[in-house]
Amino acid sequence: MPSETSADTVADRPAGLVLAAGAGRRFGGPKALARDSLGVPWVERAVRALREGGCDPVVVVLGAAADSAGRLVPAGTTVVHAEAWAEGVSASLRAGLAAVASTAAPAVVVVPVDTPDLPAAAVARLAGRAGAGALAFAAYAGEPGHPVVIGRDHWNALSAEIRGDVGARPYLRAQGAEAVECGDLWSGADRDVR
Repeated sequence: MPSETSADTVADRPAGLVLAAGAGRRFGGPKALARDSLGVPWVERAVRALREGGCDPVVVVLGAAADSAGRLVPAGTTVVHAEAWAEGVSASLRAGLAAVASTAAPAVVVVPVDTPDLPAAAVARLAGRAGAGALAFAAYAGEPGHPVVIGRDHWNALSAEIRGDVGARPYLRAQGAEAVECGDLWSGADRDVR
């Protein structure tokens, strides 16, 4: 019996996308440079969760401190620079969606770099819904969070709609995206302060 992380072929798997371009003003510096208490870069943890959760390929979007952050990205990961990263998360998401559009992936699982405790099981739960028309987000006690899965059919419309420092949430709400409860797997908390 297939598990949540299995896929018939690599082409059936969703791509993984780590948004790590921001300056991290409230955090005190770019979160793409952050490390956990053992010294493991958050970006490495995010890439690992996506890979172990069934995503292939994995793309990391960088912006602020891109040169330094790029050295923390695991081998075999595509790195994309969001030229307009200072405009906010919308620029990062657009850059990431443009990068995954060149792959055969039917969907993309999106996570921000500031969720270092994200387990692969949460990624797998969302990746299990991946398809060209998919639109779903992880929920924690009913509250929306990450990961988010966005099917290929939505990439162009979403890219055209998002602006500034607002991500996909308004689009997801307007399109009636599926809420996938993941509170049994972890808290869903992101980290805005050190």
